[in-house]
Amino acid sequence: MKKAELLAPAGDLERLKVAILYGADAVYIGGEEFSMRTACENFSPEDMKRGIDFAKERGKKVYVALNVIMRQNDMDVLGEYAQSLEKMGADGVIVSDLGAFGLIRKAAPQLPIHVSTQANITNAETAKAWYDMGAERVVLARELTREEVVSIRKNTPSDLELEMFVHGAMCVSYSGRCLLSNYLIGRDANRGDCAQACRWKYTLMEEKRPGEYMPIIENDRGSYIFNAHDLCLLEFLPEILSAGVMSLKIEGRVKSEYYVATVVKAYRDELDRYYENPEKYKLSQESLDLVRKVSHRRYSHGFWDGEAKNGCQYLESNSYVRNYQVTGMVTEEEEGYLRFVLKNKFSLGDTLEIMTPNGKTYEKTVSEMFDAEGNSIPDAPHPMMTVRIPMEGHFPKYSMIRRQICD
Repeated sequence: MKKAELLAPAGDLERLKVAILYGADAVYIGGEEFSMRTACENFSPEDMKRGIDFAKERGKKVYVALNVIMRQNDMDVLGEYAQSLEKMGADGVIVSDLGAFGLIRKAAPQLPIHVSTQANITNAETAKAWYDMGAERVVLARELTREEVVSIRKNTPSDLELEMFVHGAMCVSYSGRCLLSNYLIGRDANRGDCAQACRWKYTLMEEKRPGEYMPIIENDRGSYIFNAHDLCLLEFLPEILSAGVMSLKIEGRVKSEYYVATVVKAYRDELDRYYENPEKYKLSQESLDLVRKVSHRRYSHGFWDGEAKNGCQYLESNSYVRNYQVTGMVTEEEEGYLRFVLKNKFSLGDTLEIMTPNGKTYEKTVSEMFDAEGNSIPDAPHPMMTVRIPMEGHFPKYSMIRRQICD
């Protein structure tokens, strides 16, 4: 059985390393040009080369997103940029623009091309058309149901790889093509600068009663009519794999190292357990709990089990679910201690969970702790300070520390 790829987001070099160390088979990144995510740091050419080398040393892959809606000035430099990615050893590029596709094929013929979800691939004929032009993979539109994915797989060449999103933020527009942000404040979502205007609070005003704002639903907090749930298809992994999807994609290039580590670990654990014994596989509650320990909007199944009739819009609030808080991340190992850089404060008596890249998770109620100079401290209040807690175990770099802040 050929195993499906777990594909993780990486907004910078540190997050690339975290994704791979926590179990991603491949990562997708953006450079300083042509990327659909300007809110994250993205990769300089030097960091991109470092990231590709880091991945290849561990048998992993790196795909580079070139998926903005292209303007003419982009085309003028795209060919040279694609050639530089080919020389770096990138394992593929992700594009949505037909002209960009053709230009890259000519400029860098050995560089595999994946067709982005922005290309709105919703049927087998479109997928085959891209394949006939030389695409190695297509990223299916997020609006597809289980039955539609199965049909596309049945009616496309077997060597055309299918990729689909299984986790992360959803758009109210069609697979990411949105004008709302650009229209309201001039930030172009199709060029990577989305302001997430779909999450804002909206009211209704009748034309002949200017200044009288009415909630669209009966709720004194207003209405969030565009506010999509986050996608979580963890419980449908067997169906997705049997449908012929060969790359399972996690959204989130602007998310933190902690988010990437946690979600990747949950999907990695479940994929490994499935492939170990597909007939007896059953989703573990531990993995389902794990994806709830990151900051997220309420989860839904998106379109997978129907035409989005399972409550994909949350109308009462645009806030996140935050039951756990990342406390810190290990940047340096120290024998006999859990040593980490603080992100959020905690005190003596708090219970911490420690998630490590080697697959082990620890729990510790803090009875004593020290600062970097060895001074005993009752609490850790300052972000970026170094905290040392006496504790047995192996806590490699990029181990993540969290604590529960509410039920």
